[in-house]
Amino acid sequence: MLCKTLEVSESGYYAWKNREPSQHCREDARLAAEIQQLFLEHRKLYGSPRIHMLLKERGISTARKRVARLMRELGLSALPKRSRKPTTKSDPHARFAPNLLQREFHADAPNTKWVSDTKAVETAEGWLYLVVILDLFSRMVVGWAMGTSEDSELTELALRMAVAHRHPGSDLLHHSDRGTEFTSERYQAALREEGIEVSMSRTANCWDNAAMESFFATLTKECTNRIRFQTRQQARTAIFEYLECFYNPIRLHSTLQYVSPLAFEHTSENKMR
Repeated sequence: MLCKTLEVSESGYYAWKNREPSQHCREDARLAAEIQQLFLEHRKLYGSPRIHMLLKERGISTARKRVARLMRELGLSALPKRSRKPTTKSDPHARFAPNLLQREFHADAPNTKWVSDTKAVETAEGWLYLVVILDLFSRMVVGWAMGTSEDSELTELALRMAVAHRHPGSDLLHHSDRGTEFTSERYQAALREEGIEVSMSRTANCWDNAAMESFFATLTKECTNRIRFQTRQQARTAIFEYLECFYNPIRLHSTLQYVSPLAFEHTSENKMR
């Protein structure tokens, strides 16, 4: 009845049914298995550009469009969800530093340009505040701190961590927005103590700190918006694990020609030798 309805012969139907899959179909199946494995290995976070680079590293040559098509067919995608957040508070009486960075987000050497910002992470217990310091040379997170209050004590903790780990020289520029946690006398004194030059974004101009905005967008998509945190401790653990176990050592960064921040720094050190 089916053959009559579709106006095909029964012999033709059985020939199609028993036919071996074409070479192209077999290759698609093998490639799809590789893609699915890589997608799961990298926390279901990578889209077709990064999956394509990983396949290339494994010696598998294929077109990026083919990877994108197979990922669509497999339903492999991770979409971020929107979240509300508190607004940045600025002290109108604070002394603001000029914008010395001038949106030059490229650095020729480590520890010459650091950018910093804060992020509020929502949990069922209330907000958890995160401060991150990023080295523009390798996009590596060099300092971070988390706490229940968004204040200068928290930003100073992140700064102390970055200085202890990186031992910067006297040619370091630190850029941030004009939030009270960065313009406070306590934080500015800590920067002066380390001999770090200060740069700040202009008022209400997020593009002046675009590298940090981009980083927090990635963190939001790949970590903090993937689950609903019940406690601050649950959020702390997830963020720590993301930063130290995935982002710095493993995550492929498009700005770095699809290598991780740690691998980029190691490669740069070897070239300098």
